[in-house]
Amino acid sequence: MNKDDFEEYKKMAESGDAVKQFELGMMYHDGEGVPQDHAEAVRWYQKAADQGDARAQNNLGLVYDNGIGVPQDYSEAVKWYRLSAEQGCAYAQFNLGLMYSNGRGVPQDHAEAVRWYQKAADQGDARAQNNLGLVYDNGIGAPRDHAEAVKWYRLSAEQGYADAQYNLGLMCIKGRGVPQSDAEAVKWYQKAAEQGHATSQCNLGGMYSNGRGVPQSDAEAVKWYRLSAEQGCAYAQFNLGLMYDDGRGVPQSDAEAVKWYRLSAEQGCVDAQCNLVVISEKNKSYFG
Repeated sequence: MNKDDFEEYKKMAESGDAVKQFELGMMYHDGEGVPQDHAEAVRWYQKAADQGDARAQNNLGLVYDNGIGVPQDYSEAVKWYRLSAEQGCAYAQFNLGLMYSNGRGVPQDHAEAVRWYQKAADQGDARAQNNLGLVYDNGIGAPRDHAEAVKWYRLSAEQGYADAQYNLGLMCIKGRGVPQSDAEAVKWYQKAAEQGHATSQCNLGGMYSNGRGVPQSDAEAVKWYRLSAEQGCAYAQFNLGLMYDDGRGVPQSDAEAVKWYRLSAEQGCVDAQCNLVVISEKNKSYFG
């Protein structure tokens, strides 16, 4: 957008066009075509929200929720999420559900959280569908129902939501709400892992390490453990340490094993802490 176009755009916003006010707020928020300015973004969101623009109301909720351009204020966030959610904005319905789940700006109320997640999930919001799956999986805010959990995880996972893909993989490997299937678990772990989901990467490494649902491959196991470990997953760090300790899929290396055990141990992994004691007896030079 050139300067003349921007000035015309701003003029329309200043004349009271709520859509342009919201879009101008987005431009300042993202620094798109203008220098990023969160305070200015809030100013334009507020103008649009005051006219009843549901998207602006949701975004105003987000800035108060996260303290971006304004002091953090959960009660104010809830106010704006609610105004937007009551107009049917799925994003706001999900966000309001989160506030009830976590007791932020409102008393914690899992049943009320479920009510808002359901509204958003029925509109196809993948995050709400995943959270609704978690509700039924764990029986928090609704009776536990693994089949219902799988239903919502699948709807979310099929939209590409990595958390839901991971959760669906867990249901498949445990046979909760679906017939047990290592191959199906691998399928969903793989989809999430390819999006960078660290726990899925770790679990996928475990499937390759043990030949469950895929041909056994130490090299593939190491590949996925490493990707997960580099994101800080303690269990993946422990498993990568094991691979170096045993020389599986990588050349045996006490130094590399110690490196990964230590990272895992520092996060409280007891198995890694124990293996550090064992490996220290083999080679004192890594400890001091």
